[in-house]
Amino acid sequence: MRVACIQKSLLRILHLYPNHMNLYGDRGNVIALQHRALLRGMRVEVINGEPDQPIVWQDVDLIFMGGGEDTHQARIADDFLRRAPELTRVLEDGIPMLAICGAYQLLGHYYRTVDGQKLPGVGFLDVTTEAGRPRATGDVVAQTSLPITPRSLVGFENHGGRTFLGTGAIPLAEVQLGQGNNGQDRTEGAMYKHTIGTYLHGSLLPKNPHLTDLLLGWAVDPAGNAMAPLEPVPMELELRAHDVILNRR
Repeated sequence: MRVACIQKSLLRILHLYPNHMNLYGDRGNVIALQHRALLRGMRVEVINGEPDQPIVWQDVDLIFMGGGEDTHQARIADDFLRRAPELTRVLEDGIPMLAICGAYQLLGHYYRTVDGQKLPGVGFLDVTTEAGRPRATGDVVAQTSLPITPRSLVGFENHGGRTFLGTGAIPLAEVQLGQGNNGQDRTEGAMYKHTIGTYLHGSLLPKNPHLTDLLLGWAVDPAGNAMAPLEPVPMELELRAHDVILNRR
């Protein structure tokens, strides 16, 4: 029996602070989302959300925010907090968000920098972050409980923060190679509803097309009511890059 596929004619991706939070090629995640959406015949509009720039939140289908050094996080922290009521409202409604490294930290309750500055977060994810040493650097391989195939996620971490999950946070994955959130409990990232926070740079999505497709599926159907999948498109080349990291375990 042929299964019908869900479709969306126009996908709007909000890229928050692309000029401040774009560490280790994080912009590549937006390119990967665009690529796999275009393969399915969707038109894609990328909206750059810079400080003090108005955002029409009801037009947003998917949100991405990358990582940055402590100085970059400090520069956008006030603007990010100012947007918190509208941002958390759309996230509660199921609009998907991928937040990498510094963005992940600011989605939590706070991040305390190495010089003791406490940057308050929006508190959407039940996590807290403290600066620590040495830095966690290197390849990461982790196993996720998300409904994707394969269940493995790969990436590259380079962070000084140590993130700890509260009772309201679900880890994105369990680390098999690398440090993950804090180097102690083998967790990597956190998730709530359709929001994913993670330390995986690399860029993450070009090496994990199955995660890219999950985010696109959430963007097409944030309420989770559709009974049909996205149209399948090839991912063999991306999975070859995925397997290169996977085989380093």
